[in-house]
Amino acid sequence: MLAREIMTPNPLVATRDTPLHEAAAIMRDANVGFVPVVDGRASMRLEGVLTDRDIATRCVAARHSCDGPVGECMTPGPIDAVRPDTDVHEVVALMERGQLRRVSVVDGDGRLVGVIAQADLALRLGPNEPATIERLVERISAPAVAVPSLTPSSLEHAAPVS
Repeated sequence: MLAREIMTPNPLVATRDTPLHEAAAIMRDANVGFVPVVDGRASMRLEGVLTDRDIATRCVAARHSCDGPVGECMTPGPIDAVRPDTDVHEVVALMERGQLRRVSVVDGDGRLVGVIAQADLALRLGPNEPATIERLVERISAPAVAVPSLTPSSLEHAAPVS
């Protein structure tokens, strides 16, 4: 099975200049947590991605305006991407290595042609290869670094929120 067989073609996109609130509305309306960022809607060359986590950590937590441009909060390129003719097992391996829940699909000129989400793999590959999907979810969800546990006493010493 190839990437083109499971990808969502022609995904909704934003540019660096798109107001952040418009990109968030795309996520809300399409029920997704990821919007590819392209250099322009005509060329569709992938420049980065914007995730719901980017909005929370790079915009809201940093007290940026929701009217500001996507470029202030996005994850800039280079972005891991695959080609339409990439085997799905290579897609799975990339997602596991990078702990990616979604991966962009680009053509030979770097133009965005689709997106593959973890759910796409689960729906298309999962019925025949449930162990592959189980391993993928486990590896994507594994903590990247050890996080100290929060206790009431550790919270007392935390820096106040201004």
